[in-house]
Amino acid sequence: MNTEPQKIAVIGLGYVGLPLARLFATKYPVIGFDINQKRINELNSGKDNTLEVSDEVLQSVLVTSPSNENGLYCSANLSDIESCNIYVVTVPTPVDKNNRPDLTPLYKSSETVAKVLKKGDIVIYESTVYPGVTEEECIPVLEKVSGLKFNVDFFAGYSPERINPGDKEHTVEKILKVTSGSTPEIGKVVDDLYKSVIIAGTHLAPTIRVAEAAKVIENSQRDINIAFVNELAKIFNKLNIDTHAVLEAAGTKWNFLPFKPGLVGGHCIGVDPYYLAQKAQEHGYHPEIILAGRRLNDGMGEYVAHEIVKLMVKKEVPVKNAKVLMLGITFKENCPDVRNTKAVDILNTLKDYDLDITIYDPWAEPAEVKHEYGWDSVKNLNGACDFDAVVLAVSHNEFKTLDLNSICKENKVIYDVKGILDPSLTDGRL
Repeated sequence: MNTEPQKIAVIGLGYVGLPLARLFATKYPVIGFDINQKRINELNSGKDNTLEVSDEVLQSVLVTSPSNENGLYCSANLSDIESCNIYVVTVPTPVDKNNRPDLTPLYKSSETVAKVLKKGDIVIYESTVYPGVTEEECIPVLEKVSGLKFNVDFFAGYSPERINPGDKEHTVEKILKVTSGSTPEIGKVVDDLYKSVIIAGTHLAPTIRVAEAAKVIENSQRDINIAFVNELAKIFNKLNIDTHAVLEAAGTKWNFLPFKPGLVGGHCIGVDPYYLAQKAQEHGYHPEIILAGRRLNDGMGEYVAHEIVKLMVKKEVPVKNAKVLMLGITFKENCPDVRNTKAVDILNTLKDYDLDITIYDPWAEPAEVKHEYGWDSVKNLNGACDFDAVVLAVSHNEFKTLDLNSICKENKVIYDVKGILDPSLTDGRL
């Protein structure tokens, strides 16, 4: 193991990588590496368009050259990370159109690190994976490209990310970190590294596979619980019972878990269960509960769309060419990220009814919405009114005070997916 002072390279500067790089930079020299030169230019100018790190905080750690002084230097040049001895990989791990794990970003980032890997270096993966990916998929790439031998010339660790995009309370340093290493000695080194910056503390798992498994079940558990309350919402809707009122009543018991119905998108909860399911199926086990939860949650956007149309018919609001206002397109509230949003499932079903749909989201960039999904969106309404129906899909703060009566026709349908509006003002909600 390399005993030189720690110099860290963080590979991938998105929602996970940038906050982590910023935090490490308060105590170590850090090179933030990303292949997106536009992103690098933006960060080196002191701006973060993901809004995860404030401009003031980012600028407080930025340095102007890849030196050995504490601070963060962002670069797209491979040569700038050659002097590092710890490499932390924070690239996304998506699924393909068939919901199969896509490890391409991990393979490519492993190839990148391998090109500069030296004896004694440690490679730590933070990307969400199924148990075995680090040692069975990533390590062989590192060995092949670098020509070095695992656990002899270089070592590995796994410390799953727990970032909650848009959450300004549970920031990276305030979230307890699970750590692990490819040997007991390396596990201690990895744990000490994170412990030096994570004020919430760390938990050293006995093996990399345990740490990988712990991460993937965290979000699978949430997915299953949300699927349960989504199913309850469907049942109670048929019984004409307010689901939120039921959950509030049940929540008076001390051990009742406070999950709410809704759309399950994003990069973790809607993806991680497929990683665990893939590994289970490779070993001859079909995970019934995990996949049933995924199927139910994946169908909620379509369900909501049909409920909206039913309500329009019941209120005798003409459906064809009706003006519909969609409030929100990002994958979660008060966050600009539109990737993996399930709000688009509502839109894709509603469009079959020949509706005139306006998407209003003050957080989402219209160009990104258009690029990702082909839909036009606006960041402000600019006086638009006379809507026949409103769908509140994302609970941005801006929507909580929006006067819907002033922008809608008298006979209208208001559907509250998130359950944040006054129930007396809405016609339906999950």
